[in-house]
Amino acid sequence: MEKPDAIGKYRIDAILGEGAMGIVYKGFDTVIERPVAIKVVRKELLADEGADPYLVRFKREAQAAGRVMHPNIVAVYDYAEFQGQPYIAMEYVDGRSLHALLRQKSRLTVAEATWVADQVLSALACAHGFGVVHRDIKPANIIILDNGQAKLGDFGIAHINASDLTHDGSVVGTPSYMSPEQCRGDAVDHRSDIFSVGVVLYELLSGRKPFGGSGFSQVLFKVVND
Repeated sequence: MEKPDAIGKYRIDAILGEGAMGIVYKGFDTVIERPVAIKVVRKELLADEGADPYLVRFKREAQAAGRVMHPNIVAVYDYAEFQGQPYIAMEYVDGRSLHALLRQKSRLTVAEATWVADQVLSALACAHGFGVVHRDIKPANIIILDNGQAKLGDFGIAHINASDLTHDGSVVGTPSYMSPEQCRGDAVDHRSDIFSVGVVLYELLSGRKPFGGSGFSQVLFKVVND
């Protein structure tokens, strides 16, 4: 896919990643003069009649992360539209995901694993203090810098207290890392995030997920019943 030359005031330098919902570019803020990451919703989703849930989720990410400033959370700088396409400008983090690190090392040492978990819990304590529950804690959403610092990102399905952007009864998240109440579609609070950190810590130390299975429903069953 060809990249645009610019999005608003941001120069676009490269494509960092692509997903089902959007594209992330490496950009440069030409006014403040700093590198940024720009996440945009795919144009084909905007043309779909069912685009509203994607747009709500995208705006929710900006609202949730924008509330919280913490050294272990990827900072959100801006939310706007360019030529009818919504985008989020975020802190550019030069690192790799914990998921990628696990693919290389299989497991971490006790010291490494507890250091990562401690940083993620510190970030979540700050987010929870602002009434934000992440709901999708997993290695792919934790970025590790060369100096060992962890950064938590992707607040796309976060639950914001006093907001009507999320509803009980819907199952959202990544099954292997979800809490039992999240699997059931029940109301969630900060304890769901803490459960998910426990699952991640288990994987970091053992090299495998505690709740395995061949399919979505089988994993959900094990989380809820085992």
